[in-house]
Amino acid sequence: MKKLPKIALGAWAWGNDGTFGNDFTAETLKPIFDTAMKNGLNLWDTAYAYGMGTSEKVLAGFLKGLPRESYLVSDKFTPQCADASSPTAMKDMIEMQLKLMELNNFDIYWIHNVWDAPKWTEELAKYFEGKENVPLLGVSNHNLAEIKQAAEILKAHGLKLSAVQNHLSLINRSSEHSGILDYCKENDICFFAYMVLEQGALSGKYDTKHPMPAGSARAEAYNPVLDKIEVLNAKLKELADKYNVETAQIPIAWAIAKGTLPIIGVTKTKHVEDAVKAANITLTPEETAELEKLADSLEINAIRFWEKEMK
Repeated sequence: MKKLPKIALGAWAWGNDGTFGNDFTAETLKPIFDTAMKNGLNLWDTAYAYGMGTSEKVLAGFLKGLPRESYLVSDKFTPQCADASSPTAMKDMIEMQLKLMELNNFDIYWIHNVWDAPKWTEELAKYFEGKENVPLLGVSNHNLAEIKQAAEILKAHGLKLSAVQNHLSLINRSSEHSGILDYCKENDICFFAYMVLEQGALSGKYDTKHPMPAGSARAEAYNPVLDKIEVLNAKLKELADKYNVETAQIPIAWAIAKGTLPIIGVTKTKHVEDAVKAANITLTPEETAELEKLADSLEINAIRFWEKEMK
Protein backbone atom coordinates (compact mmCIF):
# COMPACT_ATOMS: atom_id res chain seq x y z
CA MET A 1 0.00 0.00 0.00
CA LYS A 2 1.22 3.51 -0.78
CA LYS A 3 2.63 5.43 2.18
CA LEU A 4 -0.10 7.78 3.31
CA PRO A 5 0.06 10.69 5.74
CA LYS A 6 -1.90 10.44 9.01
CA ILE A 7 -4.50 12.88 7.73
CA ALA A 8 -6.06 13.62 4.34
CA LEU A 9 -7.30 17.07 3.43
CA GLY A 10 -10.76 17.38 1.93
CA ALA A 11 -11.64 19.78 -0.87
CA TRP A 12 -15.42 19.26 -0.73
CA ALA A 13 -16.07 22.87 0.29
CA TRP A 14 -13.89 24.06 -2.59
CA GLY A 15 -16.70 23.02 -4.93
CA ASN A 16 -18.83 25.97 -3.75
CA ASP A 17 -21.92 23.74 -3.96
CA GLY A 18 -23.74 25.37 -1.04
CA THR A 19 -22.95 22.74 1.59
CA PHE A 20 -20.43 25.05 3.26
CA GLY A 21 -21.43 28.24 1.50
CA ASN A 22 -20.30 29.34 -1.94
CA ASP A 23 -17.73 32.08 -1.51
CA PHE A 24 -14.42 30.19 -1.72
CA THR A 25 -11.96 31.34 -4.36
CA ALA A 26 -8.61 30.08 -5.62
CA GLU A 27 -6.98 33.21 -4.17
CA THR A 28 -8.26 32.50 -0.65
CA LEU A 29 -7.61 28.75 -0.86
CA LYS A 30 -4.05 28.85 -2.20
CA PRO A 31 -2.42 29.78 1.16
CA ILE A 32 -4.24 26.80 2.70
CA PHE A 33 -2.80 24.47 0.07
CA ASP A 34 0.70 25.91 0.50
CA THR A 35 0.60 25.56 4.30
CA ALA A 36 -0.50 21.94 4.02
CA MET A 37 2.20 20.98 1.54
CA LYS A 38 4.85 22.71 3.63
CA ASN A 39 3.80 20.58 6.61
CA GLY A 40 3.78 17.25 4.78
CA LEU A 41 0.00 16.95 4.44
CA ASN A 42 -0.04 16.12 0.76
CA LEU A 43 -3.06 13.83 0.32
CA TRP A 44 -5.98 15.70 -1.27
CA ASP A 45 -9.49 14.28 -1.44
CA THR A 46 -11.86 15.61 -4.10
CA ALA A 47 -14.69 14.51 -6.40
CA TYR A 48 -16.32 15.69 -9.60
CA ALA A 49 -19.57 15.90 -7.63
CA TYR A 50 -18.11 18.70 -5.51
CA GLY A 51 -19.37 21.54 -7.64
CA MET A 52 -19.42 19.55 -10.91
CA GLY A 53 -15.67 19.74 -11.36
CA THR A 54 -15.13 23.02 -9.51
CA SER A 55 -13.20 21.44 -6.62
CA GLU A 56 -11.06 19.39 -9.01
CA LYS A 57 -10.24 22.44 -11.15
CA VAL A 58 -9.17 24.53 -8.15
CA LEU A 59 -6.99 21.72 -6.81
CA ALA A 60 -5.52 21.09 -10.27
CA GLY A 61 -4.49 24.72 -10.50
CA PHE A 62 -2.50 24.40 -7.27
CA LEU A 63 -0.85 21.11 -8.26
CA LYS A 64 0.25 22.33 -11.67
CA GLY A 65 4.02 22.36 -12.03
CA LEU A 66 4.71 20.43 -8.81
CA PRO A 67 6.66 17.14 -8.97
CA ARG A 68 4.10 14.33 -9.32
CA GLU A 69 5.65 12.37 -6.46
CA SER A 70 5.15 15.31 -4.08
CA TYR A 71 1.39 14.91 -3.75
CA LEU A 72 -1.40 12.31 -3.67
CA VAL A 73 -4.84 12.77 -5.23
CA SER A 74 -7.95 10.91 -4.14
CA ASP A 75 -10.87 11.24 -6.59
CA LYS A 76 -14.22 9.53 -7.07
CA PHE A 77 -16.62 8.03 -9.56
CA THR A 78 -20.02 9.41 -8.60
CA PRO A 79 -22.68 7.25 -10.32
CA GLN A 80 -25.21 10.08 -10.40
CA CYS A 81 -22.77 12.19 -12.45
CA ALA A 82 -22.23 9.52 -15.10
CA ASP A 83 -24.23 8.61 -18.20
CA ALA A 84 -25.60 5.33 -16.86
CA SER A 85 -26.80 4.28 -20.31
CA SER A 86 -23.33 4.46 -21.86
CA PRO A 87 -21.22 1.27 -21.97
CA THR A 88 -18.12 3.45 -21.56
CA ALA A 89 -19.41 5.55 -18.63
CA MET A 90 -16.64 4.49 -16.22
CA LYS A 91 -13.87 5.07 -18.75
CA ASP A 92 -15.41 8.38 -19.80
CA MET A 93 -15.69 9.66 -16.23
CA ILE A 94 -12.16 8.66 -15.18
CA GLU A 95 -10.53 10.03 -18.30
CA MET A 96 -12.57 13.24 -18.16
CA GLN A 97 -11.44 13.76 -14.55
CA LEU A 98 -7.80 13.03 -15.38
CA LYS A 99 -7.95 15.52 -18.25
CA LEU A 100 -9.66 18.11 -16.07
CA MET A 101 -6.94 17.72 -13.43
CA GLU A 102 -4.12 17.38 -15.97
CA LEU A 103 -2.96 14.11 -14.44
CA ASN A 104 -1.90 10.75 -15.85
CA ASN A 105 -3.18 8.80 -12.87
CA PHE A 106 -4.92 9.07 -9.51
CA ASP A 107 -3.42 7.68 -6.31
CA ILE A 108 -6.77 6.61 -4.86
CA TYR A 109 -10.02 6.16 -6.76
CA TRP A 110 -13.41 5.48 -5.22
CA ILE A 111 -16.92 4.39 -6.02
CA HIS A 112 -18.57 7.38 -4.32
CA ASN A 113 -21.83 5.80 -3.14
CA VAL A 114 -23.96 2.67 -3.41
CA TRP A 115 -26.27 3.69 -6.26
CA ASP A 116 -26.05 0.63 -8.54
CA ALA A 117 -22.63 0.07 -6.96
CA PRO A 118 -22.06 -3.61 -7.92
CA LYS A 119 -22.42 -2.65 -11.59
CA TRP A 120 -20.03 0.28 -11.25
CA THR A 121 -17.52 -1.69 -9.17
CA GLU A 122 -17.48 -4.30 -11.93
CA GLU A 123 -16.87 -1.54 -14.48
CA LEU A 124 -14.13 -0.08 -12.28
CA ALA A 125 -12.47 -3.50 -12.07
CA LYS A 126 -12.68 -4.02 -15.84
CA TYR A 127 -11.14 -0.60 -16.46
CA PHE A 128 -8.12 -1.16 -14.19
CA GLU A 129 -7.60 -4.90 -14.73
CA GLY A 130 -4.14 -5.51 -16.16
CA LYS A 131 -3.16 -1.84 -16.11
CA GLU A 132 0.05 -0.44 -14.66
CA ASN A 133 -0.10 2.23 -11.97
CA VAL A 134 -3.44 1.05 -10.58
CA PRO A 135 -4.53 3.43 -7.81
CA LEU A 136 -5.70 2.24 -4.43
CA LEU A 137 -9.31 1.27 -5.12
CA GLY A 138 -11.98 2.13 -2.60
CA VAL A 139 -15.68 2.40 -1.88
CA SER A 140 -17.48 5.14 0.01
CA ASN A 141 -20.77 5.20 1.93
CA HIS A 142 -21.01 1.40 1.79
CA ASN A 143 -22.21 -0.85 4.61
CA LEU A 144 -20.36 -4.03 5.61
CA ALA A 145 -22.22 -6.36 3.23
CA GLU A 146 -21.69 -3.93 0.36
CA ILE A 147 -17.98 -3.59 1.21
CA LYS A 148 -17.54 -7.38 1.19
CA GLN A 149 -19.36 -7.59 -2.15
CA ALA A 150 -17.09 -4.91 -3.64
CA ALA A 151 -14.01 -6.76 -2.36
CA GLU A 152 -15.17 -9.96 -4.09
CA ILE A 153 -15.87 -8.19 -7.38
CA LEU A 154 -12.40 -6.63 -7.41
CA LYS A 155 -10.74 -9.89 -6.35
CA ALA A 156 -12.30 -11.70 -9.32
CA HIS A 157 -10.37 -9.31 -11.56
CA GLY A 158 -7.08 -9.70 -9.69
CA LEU A 159 -7.54 -6.41 -7.83
CA LYS A 160 -7.81 -5.53 -4.15
CA LEU A 161 -10.17 -3.36 -2.20
CA SER A 162 -7.69 -1.10 -0.42
CA ALA A 163 -9.81 1.68 1.06
CA VAL A 164 -13.19 2.43 2.60
CA GLN A 165 -14.43 5.98 3.15
CA ASN A 166 -17.39 6.52 5.47
CA HIS A 167 -18.74 9.13 7.85
CA LEU A 168 -17.22 8.51 11.29
CA SER A 169 -17.19 10.85 14.26
CA LEU A 170 -17.84 10.85 17.98
CA ILE A 171 -21.54 11.36 17.22
CA ASN A 172 -21.72 8.90 14.31
CA ARG A 173 -19.95 5.62 15.09
CA SER A 174 -22.21 3.57 12.86
CA SER A 175 -19.25 2.22 10.85
CA GLU A 176 -17.63 1.00 14.06
CA HIS A 177 -20.72 -0.61 15.59
CA SER A 178 -21.49 -2.44 12.34
CA GLY A 179 -18.08 -4.14 12.29
CA ILE A 180 -16.68 -2.18 9.34
CA LEU A 181 -13.63 -0.89 11.23
CA ASP A 182 -12.75 -4.41 12.40
CA TYR A 183 -13.23 -5.83 8.89
CA CYS A 184 -10.91 -3.17 7.47
CA LYS A 185 -8.20 -3.90 10.05
CA GLU A 186 -8.44 -7.64 9.40
CA ASN A 187 -8.15 -7.21 5.62
CA ASP A 188 -5.48 -4.49 5.35
CA ILE A 189 -8.01 -1.91 4.16
CA CYS A 190 -7.40 1.72 5.08
CA PHE A 191 -10.51 3.30 6.61
CA PHE A 192 -10.87 6.98 5.73
CA ALA A 193 -13.09 8.81 8.23
CA TYR A 194 -14.92 11.79 6.79
CA MET A 195 -16.81 14.45 8.74
CA VAL A 196 -14.81 13.78 11.90
CA LEU A 197 -15.55 17.38 12.94
CA GLU A 198 -19.15 17.17 11.72
CA GLN A 199 -18.57 20.08 9.34
CA GLY A 200 -17.32 22.27 12.20
CA ALA A 201 -19.96 21.34 14.79
CA LEU A 202 -17.27 19.64 16.94
CA SER A 203 -14.73 22.43 16.55
CA GLY A 204 -15.89 24.46 19.55
CA LYS A 205 -16.64 27.39 17.27
CA TYR A 206 -20.43 27.08 17.38
CA ASP A 207 -22.92 26.94 20.25
CA THR A 208 -26.51 27.99 20.97
CA LYS A 209 -25.41 31.62 21.22
CA HIS A 210 -23.22 31.38 18.12
CA PRO A 211 -25.04 29.11 15.62
CA MET A 212 -23.79 28.20 12.18
CA PRO A 213 -24.61 30.88 9.59
CA ALA A 214 -28.09 30.36 8.18
CA GLY A 215 -28.44 29.36 4.56
CA SER A 216 -26.14 26.35 4.46
CA ALA A 217 -27.04 22.66 4.64
CA ARG A 218 -24.86 22.18 7.70
CA ALA A 219 -26.69 24.93 9.59
CA GLU A 220 -29.97 23.11 8.98
CA ALA A 221 -28.45 19.86 10.27
CA TYR A 222 -26.59 21.02 13.37
CA ASN A 223 -28.18 24.23 14.66
CA PRO A 224 -31.24 22.36 16.05
CA VAL A 225 -28.99 20.16 18.25
CA LEU A 226 -26.38 22.72 19.33
CA ASP A 227 -27.54 22.41 22.95
CA LYS A 228 -26.36 18.78 22.99
CA ILE A 229 -23.25 19.52 20.94
CA GLU A 230 -22.29 22.18 23.51
CA VAL A 231 -22.05 19.46 26.17
CA LEU A 232 -19.66 17.38 24.08
CA ASN A 233 -17.63 20.42 23.05
CA ALA A 234 -17.14 21.31 26.73
CA LYS A 235 -15.52 17.91 27.30
CA LEU A 236 -13.46 18.25 24.13
CA LYS A 237 -12.20 21.63 25.35
CA GLU A 238 -11.23 20.10 28.68
CA LEU A 239 -9.00 17.60 26.89
CA ALA A 240 -7.75 20.26 24.48
CA ASP A 241 -6.60 22.36 27.44
CA LYS A 242 -4.77 19.34 28.86
CA TYR A 243 -2.88 18.84 25.59
CA ASN A 244 -2.45 22.58 25.04
CA VAL A 245 -4.29 22.52 21.73
CA GLU A 246 -7.67 23.74 20.49
CA THR A 247 -10.99 21.93 20.66
CA ALA A 248 -11.03 20.92 16.99
CA GLN A 249 -7.83 18.93 17.37
CA ILE A 250 -9.30 16.40 19.81
CA PRO A 251 -11.92 14.80 17.50
CA ILE A 252 -9.20 14.44 14.86
CA ALA A 253 -6.86 12.83 17.39
CA TRP A 254 -9.75 10.54 18.42
CA ALA A 255 -10.19 9.38 14.82
CA ILE A 256 -6.47 8.62 14.54
CA ALA A 257 -6.61 6.73 17.85
CA LYS A 258 -9.37 4.56 16.33
CA GLY A 259 -6.91 3.46 13.64
CA THR A 260 -8.52 5.50 10.88
CA LEU A 261 -7.24 8.14 8.48
CA PRO A 262 -9.40 11.24 8.97
CA ILE A 263 -10.26 13.51 6.05
CA ILE A 264 -10.34 17.09 7.29
CA GLY A 265 -12.11 19.71 5.22
CA VAL A 266 -9.92 22.78 4.92
CA THR A 267 -11.18 26.27 4.14
CA LYS A 268 -8.79 28.23 6.38
CA THR A 269 -5.06 28.03 7.02
CA LYS A 270 -5.90 27.44 10.67
CA HIS A 271 -7.66 24.17 9.74
CA VAL A 272 -4.36 22.88 8.36
CA GLU A 273 -2.43 24.05 11.41
CA ASP A 274 -4.95 22.27 13.64
CA ALA A 275 -4.58 19.08 11.59
CA VAL A 276 -0.79 19.16 11.95
CA LYS A 277 -1.08 19.49 15.74
CA ALA A 278 -3.79 16.81 15.95
CA ALA A 279 -1.52 14.31 14.20
CA ASN A 280 0.90 14.63 17.12
CA ILE A 281 -1.64 13.99 19.90
CA THR A 282 -2.00 10.49 21.35
CA LEU A 283 -5.15 10.13 23.41
CA THR A 284 -5.16 7.47 26.12
CA PRO A 285 -7.63 4.55 25.86
CA GLU A 286 -9.37 5.98 28.94
CA GLU A 287 -9.80 9.39 27.32
CA THR A 288 -11.12 7.81 24.14
CA ALA A 289 -13.64 5.71 26.09
CA GLU A 290 -14.75 8.70 28.16
CA LEU A 291 -15.41 10.79 25.05
CA GLU A 292 -17.39 7.98 23.44
CA LYS A 293 -19.49 7.37 26.56
CA LEU A 294 -20.46 11.04 26.75
CA ALA A 295 -21.15 11.32 23.02
CA ASP A 296 -23.34 8.19 23.07
CA SER A 297 -25.35 9.51 26.01
CA LEU A 298 -26.35 12.61 24.00
CA GLU A 299 -28.13 10.45 21.39
CA ILE A 300 -27.51 12.86 18.50
CA ASN A 301 -28.54 11.58 15.08
CA ALA A 302 -25.76 12.81 12.79
CA ILE A 303 -26.65 10.71 9.75
CA ARG A 304 -27.08 13.12 6.85
CA PHE A 305 -29.59 13.05 4.02
CA TRP A 306 -27.29 11.21 1.58
CA GLU A 307 -26.33 8.54 4.12
CA LYS A 308 -27.76 5.52 5.87
CA GLU A 309 -27.21 3.68 9.13
CA MET A 310 -24.33 1.23 8.63
CA LYS A 311 -25.74 -2.12 9.75
